[in-house]
Amino acid sequence: MPKYMLVRTVGQISEEELEAAALRSIEVVDQMPGVRWVRSYYSAEEGKIYCEYEAPNVDLIFEHARRARLPLDRCTVVRDLEPAMFR
Repeated sequence: MPKYMLVRTVGQISEEELEAAALRSIEVVDQMPGVRWVRSYYSAEEGKIYCEYEAPNVDLIFEHARRARLPLDRCTVVRDLEPAMFR
């Protein structure tokens, strides 16, 4: 399954806004077979959320963002790299 790294510009948001966005994402993922939210990181300093998702294709990533009413600045295919792979 392809993995994607997403960048979302959200500005400074409250914990309540962050939780509401997460709940919308979960609700939409539950309606989209094959799409999985793996994890996200919020940088308050940058006002950005960095997300890892899995999906059969990039179109589903954009559809998820649209349905969940989440911004999506960039989306790129990525692969795992871990230090143990190089030892």
